[in-house]
Amino acid sequence: MPSIPQPLVPGDDGAADVAVTSALAAFAAGEAQAGEVVAALSGARLLVPVVALLKESEIGAHGLRQEKESEMALPKLVGADGREAVLAFTGTEPLRRWRPDARPIQATILQVCQAAVHESTAAVVVDVAGPVPFVIEGDLLRALAAVESGTLDRLGAEAPGVTVARMEEIAESPRRRRFGWPRRGRG
Repeated sequence: MPSIPQPLVPGDDGAADVAVTSALAAFAAGEAQAGEVVAALSGARLLVPVVALLKESEIGAHGLRQEKESEMALPKLVGADGREAVLAFTGTEPLRRWRPDARPIQATILQVCQAAVHESTAAVVVDVAGPVPFVIEGDLLRALAAVESGTLDRLGAEAPGVTVARMEEIAESPRRRRFGWPRRGRG
């Protein structure tokens, strides 16, 4: 029997993380870099909207059209250039500003980026209706998605602008002479 996943933040009141709102405000004021916003987002809970889509309707007993079947969908933003983006929000207030009927689902920035790459979208737009919209796209989007999906090995080939560093445990090397280079004769 399938189980309902536990929320990332049980008892979440829907408020935006203070570190994220501070980073976004500083970014908007030109006092912070995009990397500082991404760092703040990496430790925060985001809300991804889902909306009900009418699949089938019927005329009811009172002669009014009523819902017969609907499904939940992840909406995408389509830019003027035709590129699509997945939406995420820092809290319920920015979500309501965009679309009051959307239902929030908790997610991490890594999960949102992975969903965007999986859906073949060009970007993730955080707080599209404000107070400070923020876009994650290109190599950064693919890098964050790769972290979540565990596909860092392929990232170097897929995103040439991204350098992947690995921390590996190195076996202790045998003791060497005090100086690690050969001595040259004087001459």
